[in-house]
Amino acid sequence: MRGSEFAELRAFVAVVDRQSFVRAAESLRIAPSSLSQTIRSLEARLDVQLLTRTTRSVAPTEAGVRLYTRFRAAMLEMDAAVSDVLDRRSEVAGTVRLHAPRLAVQTFVEPLLGEFNARHPAVVLDISVNEVALDIVKEGLDVGMRLGESIDRDMVAVRLGKPFRTLVVASPEYVQRHGAPKSPADLRHHRCINWRQPGAQGLYKWEFVKNGQWFSVAVEGPLITSHKDLALTAALQGVGIAFWADYRVQPFIDQGRLVALLERWCAPHPGWFLYYPKQRSGAPAVKAFVNFLRESWRPTQEIKEEQSRGRKRPTRRVGASDASGI
Repeated sequence: MRGSEFAELRAFVAVVDRQSFVRAAESLRIAPSSLSQTIRSLEARLDVQLLTRTTRSVAPTEAGVRLYTRFRAAMLEMDAAVSDVLDRRSEVAGTVRLHAPRLAVQTFVEPLLGEFNARHPAVVLDISVNEVALDIVKEGLDVGMRLGESIDRDMVAVRLGKPFRTLVVASPEYVQRHGAPKSPADLRHHRCINWRQPGAQGLYKWEFVKNGQWFSVAVEGPLITSHKDLALTAALQGVGIAFWADYRVQPFIDQGRLVALLERWCAPHPGWFLYYPKQRSGAPAVKAFVNFLRESWRPTQEIKEEQSRGRKRPTRRVGASDASGI
């Protein structure tokens, strides 16, 4: 098989995997028009239609399904063979494609970019910062970051940092003018800063715990945002009451610029996790990135316990059933 023929078949698999010429072109780092020409050349060479195209979708024909099924398996085996060779090199190399919300990247990746690059200079980090949850397998990504309760059961998950609480906070000036809520139900009578998850239609309902049971409260107020930093800024300026992670608001509480409210109703959440499909875990670059973040962000208490036992800490597996909603 010539190189151009293999490239055509690999492009065909990318289109079927992502069900989109645009997304496949992005993953292959070529223009959609070039990808369309590549597929047309493949179909002309084989003298058979492999894809059915409409203005809204693309799907394999019967012949396309047969070719995809057999060639994709062969392609995965070839990729595994190459990864096996790379795994035996002294220097780890390759690309790690990460998808994560801005806050997760800001908290867990940005502080360590220099250190990771110094340790693995031949690894390329391709980081997509996006608040919308994606299927990383379908999108051809290697790893993602999410809150623990939203990770699918078939993924391997690695804890980043420790559990946290989401706190209700307001400026002292707001409390002086409007008073403090005594219970979550009282929030309905206050000026609250709403948050809409990117890609979602409705607003996020604030969640609390009473007697071990979670419940949610819909709030109203003068500001709706999809950017949590904007909500924090507004709370600091006395616009209203905000609801955000303790590790983000605690510095302002310590400075006296924010006041924590309804603390006894705010229970811990599982926190952030790095996750990836089992079949991607063997790639040397992915393995290096996962191990680097695991060692960098595991809680100090776990490290002390490991040292006292004198043995390695086992990898923890976490699924959606291990966490409560946030």
